[in-house]
Amino acid sequence: MSHSVLSFDQIRTAVAEELQAAQFIDIHTHLYKASLGPIGLWGIDELITYHYLEAELFRFSDITPGQYFQLSKLAKADLIWKTLFIENTPISEATRGVIAVLNAFGLPTSGDLTEARAFFASRNLADHTREVFRLAGISEAVMTNDPLDPDEAPAWERGTETDPLFRPVLRLDRILNKWDQHWHILRAKGYDVHADGSGRTMAEVRRFLESWTDLISPVYMAVSLPDTFVYPEPSLRVRFLRESVLPICLARSIPMSLMIGVRYLVNPELKLAGDGVGKADLRAVERMCLDFPENRFFISLLSRENQHELCVYARKFANLMPFGCWWFLNNPSVVEEMTRERLEMLGTSFIPQHSDARVLEQVIYKWKNTRRTLTPILASTYQNLREDGRGVTREDIRRDINRLFRANFENFILPKAHVCPHE
Repeated sequence: MSHSVLSFDQIRTAVAEELQAAQFIDIHTHLYKASLGPIGLWGIDELITYHYLEAELFRFSDITPGQYFQLSKLAKADLIWKTLFIENTPISEATRGVIAVLNAFGLPTSGDLTEARAFFASRNLADHTREVFRLAGISEAVMTNDPLDPDEAPAWERGTETDPLFRPVLRLDRILNKWDQHWHILRAKGYDVHADGSGRTMAEVRRFLESWTDLISPVYMAVSLPDTFVYPEPSLRVRFLRESVLPICLARSIPMSLMIGVRYLVNPELKLAGDGVGKADLRAVERMCLDFPENRFFISLLSRENQHELCVYARKFANLMPFGCWWFLNNPSVVEEMTRERLEMLGTSFIPQHSDARVLEQVIYKWKNTRRTLTPILASTYQNLREDGRGVTREDIRRDINRLFRANFENFILPKAHVCPHE
């Protein structure tokens, strides 16, 4: 194997080739292994009715959200296809992604949806999933698994087959953000919990999470939080974090993922497409890293204005791992800015991207976009290094790409030899 130093002009080609050859781990998705039943989304009509495209539809069509949501799935897809792909040029990130998926399978990118629908209807899901992952260049995807989801939880409780393509995550939104609407589910399962968090509630929620940790072996726990999240504060959410969630994360050596900055349903008429974005107060992250120095935190922030501050905090706290360009940040212009900033401040000690895919085939275009966007960013970084006097080899590039898209995640989730003081 050659370890020769690359010339200035060779660097970009080497970066592009190594990015293309690397198998990434998609560390946050809403995709599911087949043994969990029909909760996973896939196929052309799911791609076209993805809520990003629904939101875009209302900018080009006179149809109201109320009228739209009365339509069947096929009628919704036909309307979006006609409006965004036929009557208008599909140049937005979301519409262009659908074009990229169709092209990846050799399907028409104009005309009607007849051929595409027939193609996806003919696919075996297990084989199709492996082909999608191959086209996306990912070796595995990390799921989002909610123990209070009435459609998902029973499948886990009955027992599911393992799938090497998927890793589980314990998602806690219903507990941490909507306890008043879901506490009765734990009560019905025999846990001594109360709506106001009194009595044995904190201990019982921990016992519930311990049982689910035993059941699914999550690689991390996760929650999406509003832009108004504050820590510390006298709220049930913070009590759950301090007394139930983070102690078990420490005891089981499981990282906690905090995704902060959502403004829920700023336009309720749009349903899932109606969420917005807000700037968060990152002193909450600072205090949590200080109060729980032995815990590890994945952090992703929804507001562009928070990104530089997150880099600064990552320089101060080794137990903080910035990851991804989430939701509205996953556009090439913003991804470029954020990734350059992180490389300049953190070297390769972060995770550049995750897909957040809700429809299986989305990983094809999302990871294609990542490779395309990252190529000039990494190439110019190495070219600058070369100009400053340090030669760069292909092996350097391969090692760094592996670190960014695999090793940083794998090392951060590795069990640590912690001893929980409460055990």
